[in-house]
Amino acid sequence: MSDKEKLNTHPSQHQNARICVGHLYMQTNEQANAIVHYRRMHDGSLEEAGRIATGGKGSGVFKPVSGQSSAPNAFEGAGSVILSSDGRHLFTTNGGDNSVSSFAIEADGNLRLIGVEHTGNEVTGQSGTVKSLAYSRSHQTLYALHAFGPDHVRVFSVSEDGALSLRAERYSVNVGTRTDRIPTQAVLSPDGKFLLIDILFDARPATSPDGVTTLVVSNAPDPDGLVVFPVEASGGLGKPLFQDAGGAGPFYIAFLNGSSETFLNGTAVGDGLVMSRIDSAGQVSVDELVPIATGAGKPSELCWLAISPDNRFVFATNFGYGNISSYRIDDGKLAIAQDPACESVPGDGTFRAVNGLVSSGPSDNWLSPDGKHLYQIYGNASVLVGYAVHDDGSLTEHTKMTIPYNSPQGLAGF
Repeated sequence: MSDKEKLNTHPSQHQNARICVGHLYMQTNEQANAIVHYRRMHDGSLEEAGRIATGGKGSGVFKPVSGQSSAPNAFEGAGSVILSSDGRHLFTTNGGDNSVSSFAIEADGNLRLIGVEHTGNEVTGQSGTVKSLAYSRSHQTLYALHAFGPDHVRVFSVSEDGALSLRAERYSVNVGTRTDRIPTQAVLSPDGKFLLIDILFDARPATSPDGVTTLVVSNAPDPDGLVVFPVEASGGLGKPLFQDAGGAGPFYIAFLNGSSETFLNGTAVGDGLVMSRIDSAGQVSVDELVPIATGAGKPSELCWLAISPDNRFVFATNFGYGNISSYRIDDGKLAIAQDPACESVPGDGTFRAVNGLVSSGPSDNWLSPDGKHLYQIYGNASVLVGYAVHDDGSLTEHTKMTIPYNSPQGLAGF
């Protein structure tokens, strides 16, 4: 074999690094909302492939849950951009006008808009609040969660080609005298039997004339911050079960890979993770909460989670600290791996978290299917950062992409 043939047969390390191995998607949540499509390279770097209009409206930099004129994590939520389990479709919320867009994912990763449909909930103020999506392929049903109720959950039928059709069903996560609860995320158990919803606040945040904001945090003291709906054969939801989430301010639910029973719950005010299990009747049991270090101030607002493919590590985003902590799972038990796992990313100095610290307001994250690269939105710093994942659970930054200021939401990819 000639030297030229060898060169062609064995590409250089640099050439391998620039091979596209997957795709990543994020919504800008700008008033003219769009999905940013990134090509993901072998070395973890990103290349922006384009921006595709959703046909809907985002909230922009406005944060409807708190009423702030400009702040990251607009909807206090997660799962605003999701992929179907067969990889054929992408769904995204349009929080500004309470609509949902569906896209076809082409063979090259490019998106083609199929349509945009309103959730049926009226927009009464500056912005709507549809914030989180969950899709059941077996039921051909898409669930859209809103921050403001009482119709927190609206339901769409999804045709084989990905078109959406609004159904009449509507569901609330309110209970007893708590009639204005604020949920964060809706997640289907992998077997499709239950829809789980975390509740962050038991009442809408209220700000007094002197600027003091009152937060009524869920699951503290009433242990009912996790709502479990049975999923019926039609895709409709049965009577909800109100259960203990294991910590104050439950925010993010993530099932272990390969399990429909064991999941983790990130608690924004509990400052840690809870290992939980759901049985065939929808009853949830919780282990003891494992907190991160909070010497910098409470709450840490630990929210978004990414679990490694082998279920060894969990990466938890700390909204209030501007960084990420990692946990390890040994014999079904949680323990801290690296706290923090990376350097804090500074924002522009204009945003303070609930704990009073200046923060870059990190929100949604996503871990590559091989577990080697973690991607994190830092809205107040206007960057999407990519990290290399190390064997000890630490992270090293290797990629940084400029993104819109404060507004971006949601990460999903393959």
